[in-house]
Amino acid sequence: MAEFFSSLQRTVIAGVVLAVVFFLLYLLHGYDNATFWPFFFRWLHIISGVMWIGLLWYFNFVQTPGMPKIPDEQKPAITKVIAPSALFWFRWAAMSTIVMGWILAILNGELWQGYTLGLVDHSWHSLVIGIGMWLGTIMWFNVWMIIWPNQKKILGIVEAGADEKKAAARMAGMASRINTMLSIPMLFGMAGAVHLT
Repeated sequence: MAEFFSSLQRTVIAGVVLAVVFFLLYLLHGYDNATFWPFFFRWLHIISGVMWIGLLWYFNFVQTPGMPKIPDEQKPAITKVIAPSALFWFRWAAMSTIVMGWILAILNGELWQGYTLGLVDHSWHSLVIGIGMWLGTIMWFNVWMIIWPNQKKILGIVEAGADEKKAAARMAGMASRINTMLSIPMLFGMAGAVHLT
């Protein structure tokens, strides 16, 4: 058993197999195309979002506050190994979250109503989901247009001088903190659209 769970790949595959079992049970119960696809993309949206926000919170609650406590000779373990890998999953989870969210909004007929904050259909639901959509979109923009370009300088993926790296660290850190702040009402909007409307 320990051998099996020592492999992340096998663990994830097992999770997918268990999800397929749930899907097969759903098929036996009576497949409904109209409800399945919105559910499926909501599930992918949630999985991606958990990865994205989990890593955002890891950076802000664990890695960033912990870095000053790490001796300088040990910091390359974070900056050369852990941070590049975490940033890979972070940015692609952000991309997957927004794409799955757009697909879900299209399937539910909510894309236009959400992004116009209910001004089209005058509904509380569209306002709530729209606020969540806008906050998520701003956060996605911050990841791809501010955090990642600056992190490439910090990590040495892109050539940058010491002063430029320092400025990049400030900019990436500020955008990351803004995303942490926005994640709280964004999650309220996403959950509220399902439960409060």
